[in-house]
Amino acid sequence: MAIIYNTATTLNGFLADEHNSLQWLFDVPGSEEAEQEMDTFLAGVSALVMGSTTYEWIRQEMDLLNHPEKWRDTYGDRPTWVFSSREREIPEGLNIQVINSPVVDALDQLRASAAEYNPEGDIWIMGGGELAGQFLDAGALDRITFTMAPVFLPSGAPLLPRRVESLRLNLAEMKQSGRFMEFTFDINQPPEG
Repeated sequence: MAIIYNTATTLNGFLADEHNSLQWLFDVPGSEEAEQEMDTFLAGVSALVMGSTTYEWIRQEMDLLNHPEKWRDTYGDRPTWVFSSREREIPEGLNIQVINSPVVDALDQLRASAAEYNPEGDIWIMGGGELAGQFLDAGALDRITFTMAPVFLPSGAPLLPRRVESLRLNLAEMKQSGRFMEFTFDINQPPEG
C-alpha cells in the first residue's frame, strides 16, 4: 500500500489560486481525457487524505451539506481523513473523519483504515502541498504524481513547499493526456542518521 500525492498544478507550481480556488483547472479546455485518467487512478485508491483547505473547497464547491450524494458519486465510500486543527462540518452518512494530530501519529490508523476498505489499494493525498510535505517529512510519502495544466498563476498555494533534492526523486513515468502533462516520481527515503 503506497501513499501517493496526486494533484494538478500550474506550470509555475501552484495547486490553487490566491483564493484557494481550483477554477483555473476546470477552465482548461480538453480536460475530459485527464478526468478519465483520474477515474482510473481513483479505482486503485483505498483511502483519501486532505487538508482542511482542500476539504472546505470541495465541500463548498459540491454543496455537500445539501447534496452529500455528490461526494459518494465522486469518491464512493472510501474512508477519508481531513487533517485540521479545528472542527469541520461533515455531512451525515459520509465516511469522513477529521483528525487533529501530526501526520506521523496518524499513519498506523490511516493505513489500517485503508487496508480495511481494500488491502490492495493506495492512500491518496489529495492536497494540499503542506500536508503532502508533512507526509514527506515523516518518511511516509512513496510517490508524487502531478499533472501540469497549461496555466500560469501569479500566486497561490504551492505544489510542495519543501526542498527535495533530485537524488530523492526517481522519474517513474511521464505522459501526455490531452493538453496536460503528467509526471510521476517515486520517492527515495533519506538515509538514516
